[in-house]
Amino acid sequence: LQGIFVLGLPYALLHSGYSGLLLLVLAAALCCYTGKILIACLYEENEDGQLVRVRDTYEDIANACCKKLSPNLGGIVVNVTQVVELIMTCILYLIVSGNLLSHSFPYVPVTEKTWSVVAFVTLLPCVFIRTLKIVSKLSQLCSLVHFVIILVVITYCLTQMHQWSWAKFRLSLEFEDFLVSVGVIIFSYTSQIFLPTLEGNMKNPEEFRCMLNWTHFFACILKTIFALTAFLTWGEKTKEVITDNLPSFLETLVNLCLLTKALLSYPLPFFAATEIVYSCISKGNHPNYISPLLALTVRGSFLLLTLLMAMFTPHFALLMGLSGSVTGAAMTFLLPSLFHLKLTWKKLSFLEKCADISVFILGFLCSLAGVICSVKGLLGVFG
Repeated sequence: LQGIFVLGLPYALLHSGYSGLLLLVLAAALCCYTGKILIACLYEENEDGQLVRVRDTYEDIANACCKKLSPNLGGIVVNVTQVVELIMTCILYLIVSGNLLSHSFPYVPVTEKTWSVVAFVTLLPCVFIRTLKIVSKLSQLCSLVHFVIILVVITYCLTQMHQWSWAKFRLSLEFEDFLVSVGVIIFSYTSQIFLPTLEGNMKNPEEFRCMLNWTHFFACILKTIFALTAFLTWGEKTKEVITDNLPSFLETLVNLCLLTKALLSYPLPFFAATEIVYSCISKGNHPNYISPLLALTVRGSFLLLTLLMAMFTPHFALLMGLSGSVTGAAMTFLLPSLFHLKLTWKKLSFLEKCADISVFILGFLCSLAGVICSVKGLLGVFG
């Protein structure tokens, strides 16, 4: 899920200057922290003082926090938020696939929307995915392709070291451009939706915190190197998607790799969204107990929905920014900190309470700023 955002990191540095380097580190630390406190909400101490996993999903945490208001209110809010974010992500992958195919084969007289349909056809086997094991294998391939893309870009940038200059960094910043940079940088680290399932399926769940520390550390190092080398290479000419800056022979190669990555990335959010719907339909029973016909209908409907929205939703980028500002910030910052405060208030130290409250306020401000920018853009488009 992070690959699309990573390609925009050099452009984010263009508009955030030196502060962007600090943001890359700060965003990694904050997302790592909210991931830990979210998982902490799955556990409670038993009579012997040992931590026991009493909840399994983000939905269970939300229901536990809102049970005094309504037994299912929290879960409904979380599920709707998750499904919206996941479906919007799937739609984005379809649109990106159509765009990449169009740029890779410019001499073929086919529109981007038609190319999106071609990409959609290759994704039809997703309706038969039943287990996370298949999705994990596709995600491994996706990570490999992602690594190749990053390696190609960094290698080319290193060949241009002779023209690097720190003077390319901006000291004065435009507020709205800076907010865009904040959104790109923060949401390049988000993964909270998948963490409860991931931790629950780990062979050694006690190693989860260590795993989260190391993955965010290496992600921060890799993203900083990638964004810095690319920006130092192209400076003010840095484009929104850095691969557009590459020479034509490399751009075609990387675009095809990106297309492969986008198609391999699609099954994960698609599978996660359908699993949420299954759990709601089954009302507590295991999703496998749903009839095969109903499961196939749900997956087919979701697949068709993503295509229709990719084809017919105008100004999708602005709508994506609007929904991402609400759902992304909520799932990454607002809800984890709020749930942690609610469920563990009596056990938290003063500093821990301050940390959670600070994260909540920061998430709220990021969300509000993103909504304002997106609405302003939509109003401008519609006149």
